[in-house]
Amino acid sequence: MTGTIIIPVERGKVKVLTKNTDYAVRALLELAFAQGELLSAKEIADKQKIPYEFLRKILSRLIKEKIVVSREGGSGGFQLRLKPSQIKLSDLIQIFQGEVQISECLFRDKICPNRKNCVLRQNILQVERKVVEEFNAITIESLMEQMKGKR
Repeated sequence: MTGTIIIPVERGKVKVLTKNTDYAVRALLELAFAQGELLSAKEIADKQKIPYEFLRKILSRLIKEKIVVSREGGSGGFQLRLKPSQIKLSDLIQIFQGEVQISECLFRDKICPNRKNCVLRQNILQVERKVVEEFNAITIESLMEQMKGKR
């Protein structure tokens, strides 16, 4: 599931986040607002309107990545393993989508015949670095702050 991802364009729109990443952010926000209480996958799915089976796969991945913990049993559920301030959007993108890549340009993995004369190469790499920096600054905690008063 991981690797380099190219930001896909569909119907004239650039999609930066996939459903996996979006659902992961929403599930993590729900867990963060629960402040350590265990939440079932069903509760999270219902509150965030995420398909249950899809959410189970996302939560399994978040457990594997040591972001979430789970407890089995009737009083079990899920909770954050990390503090909301430690969970960066850039990490979630990396987990569910791979690296941010704006261009499919050949300068990535192969020597491009136009490499010496390419005016875009350094500019695109600089934009990608800035995008990653911005995603690094967005944490579950910062998203919670933005949501206060809206819940």
